[in-house]
Amino acid sequence: MKVSVEYPYVCKDRDRHGNTRYYFRRDGKKTRIRALPASAEFQAAYDALAKALSGPSEGSTIDARPALGTFRWLCVQYMSSIEFQQLDARTQYVRRQVIDHMCREPVAPGAAECFADFPLKRFNSKAVRVLRDRKARAPHAANTRMKAIRRLFKWAVEEEVPGVAGNPARDVAFLKGPPGGFHSWTAGEVNAYEERHPVGTTARLALALLLYTGQRRSDVILFGRQHVRDGALRFTQQKNRNRKPISLELPILPALQRVIDASVTGDLTFLVNEYGNPFSAAGFGNKMRQWCNEAGLTNCSAHGLRKAGAAIAAENGATAHELMSIFGWLTLKEAERYTRAAEQKKIAARAMSMLERSERGT
Repeated sequence: MKVSVEYPYVCKDRDRHGNTRYYFRRDGKKTRIRALPASAEFQAAYDALAKALSGPSEGSTIDARPALGTFRWLCVQYMSSIEFQQLDARTQYVRRQVIDHMCREPVAPGAAECFADFPLKRFNSKAVRVLRDRKARAPHAANTRMKAIRRLFKWAVEEEVPGVAGNPARDVAFLKGPPGGFHSWTAGEVNAYEERHPVGTTARLALALLLYTGQRRSDVILFGRQHVRDGALRFTQQKNRNRKPISLELPILPALQRVIDASVTGDLTFLVNEYGNPFSAAGFGNKMRQWCNEAGLTNCSAHGLRKAGAAIAAENGATAHELMSIFGWLTLKEAERYTRAAEQKKIAARAMSMLERSERGT
């Protein structure tokens, strides 16, 4: 029985008919999950089993029944709330992991007390900055912590939870990431990737789906023939699909259709892993990292293709509102960043000749 790297404690095997079966297995307990990985049903079942069967992780200092008025006590109340339960399964999983990791950390280097036991009356903005700054080398992870703490205390204030007078994270700033964020692929980098991964490979299909739809990896891994209607992809974006669902209909470009037709695809999703199963978002991200590395593109990522697509569309004349329709942005801010950059490039190209001196030296 093979253990899944993407989902800890999940094992899989094949029955005599060749069907793949998935199980959650820990501490001698084994329960079958009757859904496909990367699906919302699988994630929900996985989270429920992890909570019910695993208990505190090995080596954890967190009491399963935390003391009243502690940080962990507040976290337990929040994760049992309607607001938390209404989050999509993947968001619940990530936020629970972030909260658990914070709870296990000592309040100071070498201290016996962990943040799990930290009294709420002492949990102020200084404590928030300590938790944020411990991830300073990874700004995205630091800001993910900040978001979790802000949402936790925002809920507590709204629900008038005893011992919570305000939101200590409200005035603590997010950390700035690298300038420009994710690296946007260049045309040369796309060519290098295509040379390393020819049409017919899963790697090339992944590139085509990302580049020619402009969507996030969480959407691309779910695309399948059931989303195709009259030559267009019809789907609801995974991000914020429960709170602010965004439904899109995008024509399938001929370049993408040619790659799909030449590729081995799955029954429910175009992209499948080496076992013929759909990718999880994390598993696909890791695989893209491998494929990029194989092409010598160590600074490229799946999200960078989304940025590259926006830049290409803007340079080809797409307006801000047209970009919003393609990429699912709700405000003009992000779209206008690309259109301004494209316009600057065109204007500069027309005006650069004005910098030259005439032969008379004017």
